[in-house]
This record gives sequence, C-alpha cells and structure tokens, in this order.
Amino acid sequence: MIVGLVKEIKNNEFRVGLTPNCVKAYVQDGNQVIVETNAGTGSGFTDEEYIAAGANIYPDAASVWNSAQMIVKVKEPISSEYQYLRKDLILYTYLHLAADAPLTEALLKNEVKSIAYETIVGPKGGLPCLQPMSEIAGRLSIQEGAKYLEKTFGGCGVLLSGVPGVKKGKIVILGGGNVGTNACKIAVGMGADVSILDVSASRLAYLDDIFGSRVQTLYSTGPNIQAELADADLVIGAVLLPGRAAPKLVKKEDLKMMKKGAVVVDVAVDQGGCIETTHATTHEDPIFEVDGIVHYCVANMPGAVPRTSTLALTSTTLGHGLSIARNGFEKAALLDAGLYQGVNTYAGRCTYAGVAEALNLDFTEAREIMDNASYTSLKVS
Repeated sequence: MIVGLVKEIKNNEFRVGLTPNCVKAYVQDGNQVIVETNAGTGSGFTDEEYIAAGANIYPDAASVWNSAQMIVKVKEPISSEYQYLRKDLILYTYLHLAADAPLTEALLKNEVKSIAYETIVGPKGGLPCLQPMSEIAGRLSIQEGAKYLEKTFGGCGVLLSGVPGVKKGKIVILGGGNVGTNACKIAVGMGADVSILDVSASRLAYLDDIFGSRVQTLYSTGPNIQAELADADLVIGAVLLPGRAAPKLVKKEDLKMMKKGAVVVDVAVDQGGCIETTHATTHEDPIFEVDGIVHYCVANMPGAVPRTSTLALTSTTLGHGLSIARNGFEKAALLDAGLYQGVNTYAGRCTYAGVAEALNLDFTEAREIMDNASYTSLKVS
C-alpha cells in the first residue's frame, strides 16, 4: 500500500502522524511511504531521518494526498484539505465527527473510508489511541489553568498551591476518566483543594482509593456541580462519551454563580464541549471571557508539546495502521472488533452510531456494505 504522511496545518499543530521509526516499520512490511517535505519538523524529525527510514519525500501536500492510498494524520482535515478527499481514500486520524458536521458531510460525499483514532476500542475495552492524548491534555489542563488564573491574563490572581497562611486554590474536575484522573494527579501535586465528579460509583471508588483524602469525590449531579462551581477557581471539563457529543454540564447561567476571574478549561471541546459557553480556540488565541469567566478551549491541547505527544500517539496507532496496510481496509476492520469500532464513514454512509445520533444522520453497519466478495465470510472477532 502507498501510505502518505502530510504536515498538519491546523493552527499551531506541531504533531505528526508518523515518526521515522514508524515509517521504517511500514517499509519493512512491504509498503511504500511518501512524506510531505518538513512534515515532521514541528516534532523534531527531519526529512533526512524519514529518507533514512525508507520514505520518499514529496514537495507539497497535494502530491501526497493525490498519490497515497492511505493518509495517516493526527488531526481531522480542515476545510482547505477537503479538496483532497476522494472515493476509497483511507483516512486514519482523529476525526471527532459528532461535533463537525461539515467534515462529516465532506467524508460522506466523497465516499472516504475513515477510521477515527478516538473510537477504536482495545482488546480489554478502553480507547487505546485516545488514551495518551487524554493523559497529556489532562495534565496540561492544570498547567494552562494555573497560568490563566494570573491577573495579567484576566484571571482572579489565585495561586493554586496557596502559601502558608493563605487558602489554597479550588479546582473542580468534571469527569473522572483518563483526562480527569491525569488532571487530578497534577492538581494534587500542586497542593490545590481538589474535587472530582463522575457519574460512575465504581470510578469514584477507584479515584478515592488512589488519591485518598487529598481529593473530594462527588457524584456528578446538577446540584453537586452547581455547589462546587460557587467556590471554584479553576474548572476542568473532562467529560467523554466516546464518539458522541459531550453533554452540557455547565450552563451559561451557571457562570453567574462563579467568582469573577475564575477559569474554565474545557478539554471536551473536540466533542463540542461540556460547558455551554465553549467554542473552540487555538494556541495562537487560546482564551475568551464570558460573564467574567476566562475560558480556555484549545481544540488541540497536546499540540503544545508535540515531541512527547507524537511519540505517545504513534506508539498506539502504528499497529492498527500496519494491519490496514497489510490486509486492506475491509479485512483489517472485519478481523479486529476494536478496529472495526473506529470505522466512522464507509462508502458514503455514516457507520458510527454516536456520530449519526449527534448529526441526525442515518446509521449503517459497515459490515453490511463492505462489498468485496473475498471479505463476505469474515466475522468480527
């Protein structure tokens, strides 16, 4: 298979979909890899390293998109890249389609075979290709929140750790999954006053077990959220419903009960955000204010630490990518139940239920329309 790697062009996105070591693995497996020049420089990888790994360097993105059978990326295509979408192109990347109707429409119209990292399921459950970025975003959320609490950025001027004789800053974390747990680790390490809310009793028990008396665990109910907001200096939105739009846990009117200069970091922004007033921002212009509350809603937070993020991400995406290149899209998906869950669009149909529900589209099981006769006897394992 001809595997293509293009440079990410989303605002201040410095990650890259394949490292030179990944390229070497694809080439050793019998594939051809074509790389847009300077695709990896943001993560510290040079064209020379890709060439040494066996890649061919192409002069621009168009030539890679038009020549590759499979494009491996980090972030979803933005509008200027829609022109490269075509029938039967395999797109392997983060997509977050439930919050992106225009991209979904473009993928369906052009009959792209798309697999979303964020909906691939691991052998024991979980979301292995999303997990490393969730860990990084969770840790960054406290770091960024602490910065924007500074008065120079419009924050209320609270130091989260406090100092002897002065009350610590209060952090409220909505969601106890990978993002919330990693946010909690950094928040506890800073010495802040931390509350974490979740709907799962078992998850709260787990969090209570690992953090003990250093955090307050609470059931995520409307009254509990509102009570915590009143005292919060920093609120972290860490809710995830895999492949679906995030629920709005904090309404616009709830902001009025918060302290002026408090900060909201909505990590769920890729899925539409769990704060009603959220809209996506960029690293270039990361914050905005609503009713005196500073909002940080950068949609590609891990892009701020691209070296770490790229190495973490590609370690989880490489195996599935090699399977697609080795077996073909249909066979790879039908032989691996976890990878099959990553199929979001196929043959012009929406094949992920959460996306169909969020965007009011018809849902079709991908296996029903995978029409190559050689695959009809395969079962999802």
